[in-house]
Amino acid sequence: MAEEEFQDIIQRCQNLDEEDFKGEDFDLFQAAGEKCLKEGHITEVLETFQNEKNKVVIKSMGWNLVGPVIRCMHEYKENDIERDRCKKILDKLVELCNPKELVLGFLEQIEQTSKDQMSQTVLVLLKPLQEVLLKLPRNKAYSFGLSLSTILNQLSLMPVPYTAQQLQEDIHGLCHCCSALTDFVNPFVDEVVKHVESSDGECEDLKEELLSFCLKSLKYPLLMAEFELLSEDTVKHPLRQFAADILGILLDIRELIPKVFPQHGCRNQTWDNEELVEVEREQSSDSEACLSYIIFVLDFGMNYFPAVFHPAYILQCNMVHVHVLLERKEESVLSKGLDLLESCLLRLEDNSLFLQYLEFKGFITIPQELVKVMTQCPFESLRKKSLKLLQLYINKFEDEGKYTLFRCLLKTSSHSGVEAYIIQNIKNQIDLSLKSAKGSKCFTGLHLISLLDSVLSLPEGAETDLLQNSDRIMASLNLLRYLVIRDNENDNQTCVWKELHKIEQNFLKPLHTGLNMSRAHYEAEIKNKKEKKRESHTSKTPCSVTVAGERMPAMTTEMELQVLQSALFTFDLIESVLARVEELIEVKTKIAVMMQVWEDTPNMVEGTPPPPRPQGCAYAASKEYFLARR
Repeated sequence: MAEEEFQDIIQRCQNLDEEDFKGEDFDLFQAAGEKCLKEGHITEVLETFQNEKNKVVIKSMGWNLVGPVIRCMHEYKENDIERDRCKKILDKLVELCNPKELVLGFLEQIEQTSKDQMSQTVLVLLKPLQEVLLKLPRNKAYSFGLSLSTILNQLSLMPVPYTAQQLQEDIHGLCHCCSALTDFVNPFVDEVVKHVESSDGECEDLKEELLSFCLKSLKYPLLMAEFELLSEDTVKHPLRQFAADILGILLDIRELIPKVFPQHGCRNQTWDNEELVEVEREQSSDSEACLSYIIFVLDFGMNYFPAVFHPAYILQCNMVHVHVLLERKEESVLSKGLDLLESCLLRLEDNSLFLQYLEFKGFITIPQELVKVMTQCPFESLRKKSLKLLQLYINKFEDEGKYTLFRCLLKTSSHSGVEAYIIQNIKNQIDLSLKSAKGSKCFTGLHLISLLDSVLSLPEGAETDLLQNSDRIMASLNLLRYLVIRDNENDNQTCVWKELHKIEQNFLKPLHTGLNMSRAHYEAEIKNKKEKKRESHTSKTPCSVTVAGERMPAMTTEMELQVLQSALFTFDLIESVLARVEELIEVKTKIAVMMQVWEDTPNMVEGTPPPPRPQGCAYAASKEYFLARR
């Protein structure tokens, strides 16, 4: 029945001129043709399309059957014979129909296809769509750009394969679509390359559409892809190949270096469109960051770059890209940011970056972002890597740069563990400086005083939360202990002895007061808990605790007591180190006094009694000093 209706409308329209077709004829043609395909009369429809007598009818109305043909292909996806006939119908449509109408028909089907059938539809339509676009007489760039935009928007709805198994299975077909997209754009790339080489200025619009396609592909799926899953020896990584293809397109259209090093771009930027350029850069920032990762981490295309670029300049150009990547929350994107920073830093020698580099964009903010990853990222591997990179970053600066970085991080980190880590770095730099013959003006003498003022102090004086800041306090005490032991008062290379009174007033005395207050508070809490425990006759009374808006597992009274007791142990540890530091200061002060006494004592005459003998360590040191002088 459906076949007869279809043939009737075809025969009726055979006798009409194209301009005589009515809207009713189009509707009847589409309904009858769709019904035929649904009922399985694919061969009859194909024969009708191949009949020369129907050429005018198919040319005017055939594009209305694009949707039914695609749905038929999905239905017969296991039947190669029927699918092949459907493809021949599409080929006939491409041959006969108006290209503009077909482009719209193809794109409409891509937009309306469900997520489950998206990859199948795209893979079926890419080849005929390419042929239709190549047939367009003018405005090819607009239709080409619209096609790519529509396809990429639909592909962005698919999840990017994350694990090696997902990548190999490619259930949603994203990898297959990406590979097919490369073949789809290649003829248009060749057309642009031909005009670029002839420098005739044509195909600029087509070039812009290709550039837009590359940037969108870099943002999705390449930015979200995990490239380190499969080794080169086992299975070829399809998205790695797609990344290499995108790089090749950018190279062919001569946009690779301008996108990696925008300061040296080929395209003219005037002051009149400065705001527009800034908007474009913000929109393409993720894409350009991903491109830098592909080049400098995956090592694609490095042989196309001039060898004149200094590693410090490469780092400078990539700082904005690292910043963009580290601002994201996804594990794969954060990992790319850390890998890109590591790759750039490893190209540099230690102590090779001058202080002036911290004035460039990103150089002072990147270490702060590393601190955020270290302290807030939920992925342990990334936290550990960011700590490693922070140290690597510090090592690349010379002394003045390190000094400025330390001051900045102490002010901005707001994390006791990070501050302790920075203080340990300061201690290491002081040690290197004291061991060096020339020394460092930043980590000895007057320059060190302002840094020590930041380290050897309590953020809120005696009222500082000692438990919250215990890591920083212990690191500060250990640094002070090192300075007192390593630097004698007579040498005073670090000026610690000159500043000793200030250190005692701003750090040691408030710390004593804070320890006494904190100990009293926690001991009172322990006493209170024990009394409540006796009153309730149980140690399993639940206690609700909320951290960062999330309810934590209930704590029993016994568990609370253990936590409070642990706090007291922390205070004991701080107090023991504090006592040791004060003992060293006292001993060193006595030694200095005794040295001065021996300095001022005239040569002994036989029979003259010696000065009073100093006690303890002071005696040993002064006696040794006296014998050495004799």
